[in-house]
Amino acid sequence: MSTTTVAPPTIAHTMVGPVRLTGARPTNELPQWLIDEAKVDEKQSFDPKRHMNYQPPSKIYTMKDIGLEGQGISPNAVTAPFQLFTEEAIKQMRAEIFSKPVLDECQYTSPFVKNTIRGMGPARAPFICDAWRSPEVLAKISEVAGVDLIPAMNYEIAAINIAVNGETKTVMKDTKSEDEDLPAFAWHWDSYPFVCVTMLSDCTGMVGGETALKTASGEIMKVRGPAMGTAVVMQGRYIEHQALKAFGGRERISMITSFRAKSPLIKDDTVLTGVRPISNVLELYREWSEYRLKVLEERIRAQLENERQQQLGQRPFNISDMKTFLIHQREFLDATIAELIE
Repeated sequence: MSTTTVAPPTIAHTMVGPVRLTGARPTNELPQWLIDEAKVDEKQSFDPKRHMNYQPPSKIYTMKDIGLEGQGISPNAVTAPFQLFTEEAIKQMRAEIFSKPVLDECQYTSPFVKNTIRGMGPARAPFICDAWRSPEVLAKISEVAGVDLIPAMNYEIAAINIAVNGETKTVMKDTKSEDEDLPAFAWHWDSYPFVCVTMLSDCTGMVGGETALKTASGEIMKVRGPAMGTAVVMQGRYIEHQALKAFGGRERISMITSFRAKSPLIKDDTVLTGVRPISNVLELYREWSEYRLKVLEERIRAQLENERQQQLGQRPFNISDMKTFLIHQREFLDATIAELIE
């Protein structure tokens, strides 16, 4: 078999969602105290030695653990929350998120998320973009994911979900309420193979906020939500899941960064269904097209090199392998075109 054959299908589920092509802006303004408290005296450049505080997760659940062995692009399903960034790093991130350029140009709303910020880019959020493209950060994310990952696109660095509760509410941690199992989001699969959810809020006094996963048997498994500066990595494209509501605290701000496999030879089941309605589609489509063409280019270069090596070794041309390769690329192009909804 050709060494450049793309990995076989990974059983990604079809996503159904709105096809709105113009990202809607929120009608409610964020409270001024949230913006004021995010300001910092000194803007810093990301430095992994200063701003990372990585500690391995206490548990990594596998796809086998939830009955989905063999699906996805990695044997790892989801991590327990693990420490990733220092408090100083979180303050720098919040300062960029609540800066005027970002609030003026990057706020969106949808039936799923009342207030979200997306598509900040390196000009408006250099610290955040540098952090998620840092080799040191990517190495740790890849380590817990079980596969080498890179950010899906610049546009996906990152999505910020913002929930404001007003005054702090005290909720007894040992009190169980039926409301604690209310979903913040409906059951869904993600658009991208992996996501990293990082908490940017102080979660003191909060309860709930877990991620519920649906196993192959239909049973529900809960994974504890992250605390400030910690993260959870999940193979969300292949696991049906939902976020449960959190109660208590003035605000809950989470950062969702989407990832894809670094290797172009790994099957790519990315779609834009979940992100199209909360994006500037012209920017999203440009980056989507660029990354897909780069993947195709790298696959073709690898296939050409493989053919050269076959010739040098005086091996016969393998018609079946070449047809398989070309069929996979045609399917990849068809999937790319299908997401460019006008």
